[in-house]
Amino acid sequence: MVQRNPRGRRLVARGLWSGAEVVVTLGVVLLLLVVHQLWWTNRQARADARHKVQSLEREWGRAGGADAGVPSVPSDEGADTDTDTDTDTDAAGEGGGAPAGGARTAAAAAPRWDQAYAVLRIPRLGLTAPVAQGISKSGVLDKGYVGHYPRTAQPGGAGNFAVAGHRNTHGEPFRYINRLRRGDRITVETRQRVYTYVVDKTLAQTAARDSGVIAAVPRSNLKPAFGYSEPGSYVTLTTCTPEFTSRYRLVVWGKLAGVQER
Repeated sequence: MVQRNPRGRRLVARGLWSGAEVVVTLGVVLLLLVVHQLWWTNRQARADARHKVQSLEREWGRAGGADAGVPSVPSDEGADTDTDTDTDTDAAGEGGGAPAGGARTAAAAAPRWDQAYAVLRIPRLGLTAPVAQGISKSGVLDKGYVGHYPRTAQPGGAGNFAVAGHRNTHGEPFRYINRLRRGDRITVETRQRVYTYVVDKTLAQTAARDSGVIAAVPRSNLKPAFGYSEPGSYVTLTTCTPEFTSRYRLVVWGKLAGVQER
């Protein structure tokens, strides 16, 4: 006759129950982390970015101007970029150098580190985002801002006005820049002027170390067929690719097409 062991079965049941509780707890924690990254950071960063745009508009005396501080996401859905090297800036002031059309704009002191000083707009994407000096995560990118690469030209200046933005989470302002096509407009508005660039070229994927894409005359060091060979006034948008990774960079280039005095 087989003897039963009720105590042993209770211990097994208790162990299984405890294991199930641990699994459920871990699942809930993981779910909360995903919600925080994919929803809360976007909500918070978009609100911060929207308020900063509105603040700049008020400061410039143009509250309620074009786009009126629309959140920095496309209308049909909402970088991640990890190019967060913190370096000192010695970039030229706004408009340093000769922009397209031969007009020369007055130079200004370089913006303070992490200071938002311009507004970038891309009509095709329904995108409006503040531009801040530097590309640190905590001070710029994680706020939903677009970050200006130190030692690249300022808006409208001769050379390359190069910026970075998150593609995923923290406002993800550059999530859909892969949708940009040749001829699309990009405007950069400052206190004094509005600079209009026209999208010209795209590099779908390159390595994060490919510094040539933000050079004064932008050209990929790793894929030399992509880029330019003549000096000019360029804009460069960079973000991470594929989505939800930071392994490679997606690059969009444009050329300065016009300058409007405020």
